[in-house]
Amino acid sequence: MTGRLAFAALAAGAAVHPLPAWRTPTGNISCFVTPAPHATLHCKLAHADYAAAMAKRCGPPVSLDWAGFELPAGGKARVACSGGILYDPATQKPRYETVAYGHTWHAGPFDCRSSFNGLNCNNHTGHGFFVSRQIWRTW
Repeated sequence: MTGRLAFAALAAGAAVHPLPAWRTPTGNISCFVTPAPHATLHCKLAHADYAAAMAKRCGPPVSLDWAGFELPAGGKARVACSGGILYDPATQKPRYETVAYGHTWHAGPFDCRSSFNGLNCNNHTGHGFFVSRQIWRTW
């Protein structure tokens, strides 16, 4: 088998596993979870009043393709900046579901409550964040 055929056979056999993911009814806020052993909730906003300040916080725009909020399973939430993919697209893909306002989404150690005023997410250690189009805070 040539190298090209062997690669195609391996790629064809690789299963794509869905990552838990959801978005608010407007689609402005979306989140997904990368799995253990370092399970992390990643959330971003399509439109936010503070987007420019957040981009500045991330530093010079050097191939920055993701800026948002991260909440590790056992730690404090933080503003996160990434110039790379946060999961392996060959074997993982977020499967988004829309969560109505007033409902809570659960995935592993994470709970996120969607409301008309914004999104409140927590991990099981009591850390979390609140984000909306106008403001954000972490704890």
